[in-house]
Amino acid sequence: MKRLNQLEASVAIVLIMLAGCSCVHPDPETTLPEEQKEEQEHKAEEQQGKEGQDDGQPEDLEDLKSTVPVTQDWIFSNRPSIIIRMENPNAVAVTADAKVRIFSDMKQEICVVEKSMDVPAGATVEMEISTEQDLAPGFYRATCFVNKKAARYFVFGISPFQIESAPDKQPDFDSFWETGKAQLAAVDMNAELTEITRKSTDKCKVYLVEMNSVPDGLDGEPVVIRGYYLEPQDGKPHPVLMHFYGYDTQKNPAKLSCPGANNGDFAELYLSHRGQYINNRPADKREPDGKGDFENIYGDWFAYHFGDKDSYYYRGAFLDCVQGVRFMATRPTSDMENLFAEGSSQGGALCYAAAALSDIPFTAIAPNVAFLGDFPDYFRIVSWPGDTARANQGSMTDEEMFAFLSYFDTKNLATRISCAVWATSGLQDGTCPPHTNMAPFNNLPSSDKQMNFYPEMQHDYPRSWNSDIMQFFKTRIKNR
Repeated sequence: MKRLNQLEASVAIVLIMLAGCSCVHPDPETTLPEEQKEEQEHKAEEQQGKEGQDDGQPEDLEDLKSTVPVTQDWIFSNRPSIIIRMENPNAVAVTADAKVRIFSDMKQEICVVEKSMDVPAGATVEMEISTEQDLAPGFYRATCFVNKKAARYFVFGISPFQIESAPDKQPDFDSFWETGKAQLAAVDMNAELTEITRKSTDKCKVYLVEMNSVPDGLDGEPVVIRGYYLEPQDGKPHPVLMHFYGYDTQKNPAKLSCPGANNGDFAELYLSHRGQYINNRPADKREPDGKGDFENIYGDWFAYHFGDKDSYYYRGAFLDCVQGVRFMATRPTSDMENLFAEGSSQGGALCYAAAALSDIPFTAIAPNVAFLGDFPDYFRIVSWPGDTARANQGSMTDEEMFAFLSYFDTKNLATRISCAVWATSGLQDGTCPPHTNMAPFNNLPSSDKQMNFYPEMQHDYPRSWNSDIMQFFKTRIKNR
């Protein structure tokens, strides 16, 4: 799994890297991806009780070489069409006994499909396997075997735009966020800019910006948040592009690079919300800015004040995004009628939050493999962050816990969004699985929206991410 938490010097690379941002699992290097765990479990089940069985083939024959290519981007209408390609390296025909086990993404076995055919000597043939019955809209896990050997494990989708992830907003959902926004409006932003001269050019200056945001609760001192701000130098208003980060690294975070100046087309803000990225780096792990060490005081962000909606980490983090928008509105080179945002993983969730809560309407957002979607189902599909939630659940019942989480669920925030949306999902994502990406997307009231599925992508970003989202944004710029 690629790590996606580094800024690069050039703007093009920065857009790609921050669009992807870091994997949201706290320790991806030490955790086996969910899809690999499932594959191992299915392999073990298949092998159980089969040692010593005769598969009917002479012992001196070579195994068939079996592959399962992607068909229809592994998105189907009613029934899957799974192709198993088999190459016979032997000088005699070999019988291929294929088995496909299909589970829901919540690990319920749906069916087992078996099929046999003879593969002629030296030939390559394809076998198509489907189900006898239509499958309900959703995502499914398929494990394919040929002659008891695993050929491929993958996730496919059935009519994903018909998946229902009904909003579960509490009665005070809107008033809760209006109260937070009113608290934010009363905070003196007191923004301070420090130029990063090594990164600035004649066309664009690069600054470290520091500003106040809401306290970690209904009272207390404002929290200082930071970001890298890119300001065009031609004195004209420019479309605004917000960048939001993925889940940062808890232990020994890597050195954070500062983006270089852009070509002057956009005014940009790379926002570091509370406790993460710039706010989680000592001076020697940042671009020199004359400031001291910054330290994360929140521990595991998802767990911080878990259960208390008024002081929970993501209340502050979401309002930090709103404050970032308000900062950009104070700058003379910002054309706030053309407001855009992009981000991946946690950054994708922050895109949804910013668009849902900002008083200044967004023109378009691009969330990739978005985090924080449909918690009740999310916790059933993969282990994290559900295991963190359970560890911090305390005396809350499940009903109480999910009621608390509903204030921060992107499927509920999506109901407040009217701008254009370009969203992406990796079908093999074991961190923010596709169901959790569809939950906010299917609840968007906007008709100007597009979900792009990448059949073999895990928790990553598409290679064409930068060019795709910039094309999407540029075609929606309003000329004044």
